[in-house]
Amino acid sequence: MNGWAAKVLTLFPDMFPGPLGHSLAGKALMDEVWSLNAIDIRRFARDKHQKVDDTPFGGGPGMVMRPDVVDRALGEVMSDLGDVRLPVLYMSPRGVPLTQARVRSLSAGPGVVIVCGRYEGLDERVIKARQMEEVSVGDYILSGGELAALALMDACIRLLPGVMGSDESPEEESFEQGLLEYPHYTRPRTWCNRNVPEVLLSGHHERVRAWRQAKAEEITRERRPDLWDRFAQDRDPSRH
Repeated sequence: MNGWAAKVLTLFPDMFPGPLGHSLAGKALMDEVWSLNAIDIRRFARDKHQKVDDTPFGGGPGMVMRPDVVDRALGEVMSDLGDVRLPVLYMSPRGVPLTQARVRSLSAGPGVVIVCGRYEGLDERVIKARQMEEVSVGDYILSGGELAALALMDACIRLLPGVMGSDESPEEESFEQGLLEYPHYTRPRTWCNRNVPEVLLSGHHERVRAWRQAKAEEITRERRPDLWDRFAQDRDPSRH
């Protein structure tokens, strides 16, 4: 298996690579830095209508994806991987929130298997049987797991060696140091009567660094008190 591998199980394989076929991720895909295999779950249905879902036991709205169909799809993927072991992720609003730390961990590995649910989601039994890691990209509901899978993949792919222009680029981004990122400015120096902060024009690297750190802390404290509390606690363990 060459490069970082993404194996995506979905009812809509044509949604991939989608935006990941463009820009830096698209070039990396062409250069075989990473690979993509979008597997159509419907291929593993055994009736003539390729039925992949059924009504929920206990009643209620919507349909549930059948465990036997999903399991057959996963079985083929795992068989094709041979001795390679990839984490099996299930994109779900009830999953553990995706963090930059988890993204770094996934990006550093050989790749991922991602299961994209639809309807009311997967039968619980196949989630447990296949020991899927349920992952959420936010406290909101999407029509299916495909867009969440694309977001997760993009976050991982951009960290692969050679994808971004500078190895230092990710280090100062939001979440990498436990803070949101500082503001950015470019030409023109004055726009609509708004000026670039003088410190960024000073050429004094230490002053620039200190300004950016202060702004990152200010923005995090205002917009994400949960991150700020964690950052402050890590910086000063006596706050426990």
